[in-house]
Amino acid sequence: MIRCLTLSILTVLLTLSVQAADDPQHAPAEPDGMQQIFNGKDLTGWDGDPRLWSVKDGVIRGETTAETRANGNTFIIWTAGKTKDFELRLSFRCNATNNSGIQYRSQRITGDNNRNKWIVRGYQHEIRNETKLPSVAGFIYDEGGLAGGRGRTCLVGEQAIWGEEGKQVTGTLIDAAGFEKLFKLDDWNDVVIIAKGNHIQHYMNNRLILDFQDGHQKALLDGILAFQLHAGNPMWVEFKNVRIRDLAATSTHSSSSTEARRPLRRLARGIRQLLLGD
Repeated sequence: MIRCLTLSILTVLLTLSVQAADDPQHAPAEPDGMQQIFNGKDLTGWDGDPRLWSVKDGVIRGETTAETRANGNTFIIWTAGKTKDFELRLSFRCNATNNSGIQYRSQRITGDNNRNKWIVRGYQHEIRNETKLPSVAGFIYDEGGLAGGRGRTCLVGEQAIWGEEGKQVTGTLIDAAGFEKLFKLDDWNDVVIIAKGNHIQHYMNNRLILDFQDGHQKALLDGILAFQLHAGNPMWVEFKNVRIRDLAATSTHSSSSTEARRPLRRLARGIRQLLLGD
């Protein structure tokens, strides 16, 4: 009796584990092979305005003040790689006086007429310390108009496709009340960005908040990674635990998830067979 009860409990737990791994509304478990691209000590591998970007208490910190302002939007750029098909994981926090962003599949803009030497344009994962939709962290913004001049391209909560007739929203992933509960004001929030081909997914604190298929003729498929300091009101933003994985060098996200679940499924089947006496 005790043996059967124990096996039953194990079966239930394993079944729940498999179901959690299959849950498309939550971020996949972090895979092996993520590359740490910030060493926690200095800005090796990063290029930004040294007046505004520094390492403080083991995190990347960007800050503007009334005395030290950004001359236009400015960025700190990861110089050691690209973001084609990738998975990015990090944590951020900021204050509410301004906004920031995570640039990916973007371009560095150079030229003598630029307002500063660190200008980046392209897809931006918005960073804000706010909870009221739609002006919250996580939507896709077309910084500098590089991706067709589309501004707020896909909003938090949207499952959407951009086709020949523009954007079509096909589903809702999270509502205003859900995001207000999910987001941590004045605290660290975890971000996962997964992009493969024209399919982009944003996760906030383990929850899928945006799913976008970009079929626009100016959709971006490769480019650089950078963090933004916005011009205007004094602000600060911090990033930590920055790690990335090149999906082109590995199996697809869905295949990796399937492989990770197979041992659990086999074990669950074995326990069920024991219970049934097969």
